[in-house]
Amino acid sequence: MSTTAGSTQSRTISDRIINGSTLDAVIYADHTGEIRLWNDAATHMFGWTSEEAVGQSLDIIIPERQRNAHWTGWDRVMETGETRYGLEPLTAPGTTKDGSRISLEFSIVMLKDIDGKVEGVAAVLRDVTARWEKDRETRRRLREAEAKLAELTD
Repeated sequence: MSTTAGSTQSRTISDRIINGSTLDAVIYADHTGEIRLWNDAATHMFGWTSEEAVGQSLDIIIPERQRNAHWTGWDRVMETGETRYGLEPLTAPGTTKDGSRISLEFSIVMLKDIDGKVEGVAAVLRDVTARWEKDRETRRRLREAEAKLAELTD
């Protein structure tokens, strides 16, 4: 198999994996924060089609309140090539096309050129809103039970 044919086959396989075989959103943004890759799961999660999202700023999925902090961190990572996050998944709020807030858990991979300069960041994101809401409800019920117990023991 020629190198070109091998590269084409690898690209086809990776495209199928990214777009059809994952429940997680896969998004790639270049060093300016412009979206360059948006898979089908990202469309399902955020509501924007690939055609709508590609070419847009990451701002379309970042809640307005978090944008300054996000871009401060982004600029630092693009400049230094280093992130303060380890191997643990990151958590952050996101926003959908219709303005709904969602809770996200994600991991990132910095893509660097041959000289080590960051070209962009790929993220694999999961919507954990339902889990967070369930945890919040569990904590609320626990507080209520503790308050009732405190009333009984006073």
